[in-house]
Amino acid sequence: MTLKERVEQALDKVRPHLQADGGNVELVDVTEDGIVKVRLVGACGSCPMAGMTLAHGVTKAVKESVPEIKEVVAV
Repeated sequence: MTLKERVEQALDKVRPHLQADGGNVELVDVTEDGIVKVRLVGACGSCPMAGMTLAHGVTKAVKESVPEIKEVVAV
């Protein structure tokens, strides 16, 4: 399984929570140096809590499932 596929599986774990609030997360890229680029969409894209969602939800899920990831950033 590729690194990108593993990251996508990790994102699938948090998607139901985001979708319940009218949002979602889209994987944009996974760089060779371990940076995951995501886009928060729907309600999550304009939510004032988006930063916390990214830091405590998305980043945590990705790093737990794919420990070689160094950082998750919103683009």
